[in-house]
Amino acid sequence: MRKEDIFDRVVSVSWLGWFRPIYYKYREMWLYALFGLGTVLINLFVYSLFTETIDLGVLVANAIAWIFATLFAFYTNRRWVFIFHPKGVYAFFVQLGGFCLGRLLTLGIEEMMLYFCIEVYHLPNMLIKMLAQIIVIALNYVFSKLIVFRGKKIVSNDL
Repeated sequence: MRKEDIFDRVVSVSWLGWFRPIYYKYREMWLYALFGLGTVLINLFVYSLFTETIDLGVLVANAIAWIFATLFAFYTNRRWVFIFHPKGVYAFFVQLGGFCLGRLLTLGIEEMMLYFCIEVYHLPNMLIKMLAQIIVIALNYVFSKLIVFRGKKIVSNDL
């Protein structure tokens, strides 16, 4: 059984009684959506800061925003969204590596979208970035759910 967290305490408030069964039935998706929103906001803020304020190139700004968003997403996905947490240093780094590898794949897809839509076809910068985020969120969820946080034990001899 998993340990109660802050989100369990929030939905235990009496006036949220109607929502409690829905929350527990779809807990993973609710939390993924919540932290996905946080990840998108971080990504969009950093990207906007570098493209609109500092006037950095679209692809470089996107890569920098990806770093901030990926760190936030890994922490929150591992801590609250996906219940499985492997033990040991080796297992942690295998999970982190898989997570970053999946995010690098979607970063490549997003970079291609931004390049063609913004640099080649001169479509609106922030609109394309937001549309790209929708595709990236869906792909990241599938990759995280099916590969990175799938619940399979990772054997570790180091701890």
